[in-house]
Amino acid sequence: MITISVCMIVKNEEAVLARALDCLQGIADEIVIVDTGSTDRTKEIAARYTDRIFDFVWVDDFAAARNFAFSKATKEYIYSADADEVIEPAEQEKFRRLKQVLDPRIEIVQMFYTNQLQFGTTYNFDEELRPKLYRRLREFVWEEPVHEAVRLNPVIYDSDIRIKHMPLSNHAGRDFAVFRKEIARKGTLSEKLTGMYARELFMAGAAEDFAEAVSFFQAKAEECKDESMLKKCQCVLVRAAVQTGNTNLLLQNAMKQAVMGQPSSEVCFDLGEYFLQAGDIYEAILWYYNALYETEPEISLAAGGADPAKRLAECYRKLGDTVQQEHYEKVMKEVSAHDYLGKCDECSKAVPDDSSMGK
Repeated sequence: MITISVCMIVKNEEAVLARALDCLQGIADEIVIVDTGSTDRTKEIAARYTDRIFDFVWVDDFAAARNFAFSKATKEYIYSADADEVIEPAEQEKFRRLKQVLDPRIEIVQMFYTNQLQFGTTYNFDEELRPKLYRRLREFVWEEPVHEAVRLNPVIYDSDIRIKHMPLSNHAGRDFAVFRKEIARKGTLSEKLTGMYARELFMAGAAEDFAEAVSFFQAKAEECKDESMLKKCQCVLVRAAVQTGNTNLLLQNAMKQAVMGQPSSEVCFDLGEYFLQAGDIYEAILWYYNALYETEPEISLAAGGADPAKRLAECYRKLGDTVQQEHYEKVMKEVSAHDYLGKCDECSKAVPDDSSMGK
């Protein structure tokens, strides 16, 4: 049976910490809590469960904090936990079973992260596979009898364990602040963080968040050579333009995307928003229809599904066309009910052919 260190970074989590740690009883062989500056009873609550509590000065860097937490782990595997997670009793039993039978060659175990859309910030999916359990020390293994090479890809197992995400509030404001500080410090963001910034704006951004992001995404669009990233930047700029009434910014980016080929669902949807605000319902219908049926989303699945369907129903209600209104209300329910399943972009299933979780 494998041993597990649970590693968790916390700050002011007194409302949910006991709930999370109670779920880990019988799973954790060691609990490592890294506090990044709590001013409530977080550390007092943590002390009921573990004496391995460490302080870490917050530097607006979640990776640095998690790396510090991982450095304090001593068991074979590390489970990366958050204070706002809940593992239901049936899932706890699956986890305990996993401890007993996990093939030691497996280096990463993915679990389903669920309930994401209730307080989603970067999520298109309500249920998504995520890497959660990591082998602490990785072995480098040579493969192939000739032309041998060291295996570089991790061995990953996709489990059926479900971790429920149950935050008490949306964390978007905190994340936007981190993005802005990183831009101020480095002058830019990595391609990955740029994409995450764009997605989080679409999932949880207010008008002021888009307005504050305009200068960054304009600069990124000018230097961008990757078409997909360029389209993401244009999506953000078009949404910001519609929200602020900046017609010049809207036309610059919507037209550029159009001449590149097929525009994204997000841009078509926002053109629909622009014309609806202008009182041109028939033109709005055209663009909402394109968002729903003729294009693909670049950032947000809802922009190519539930959002334009809802607007089409509203437009036809304004026109008094109850047949079309009811049709698109039905479409909206159908696309909203889709059980979308996501998978971490950075991981792919790579379990040895002869391994089995049930061995």
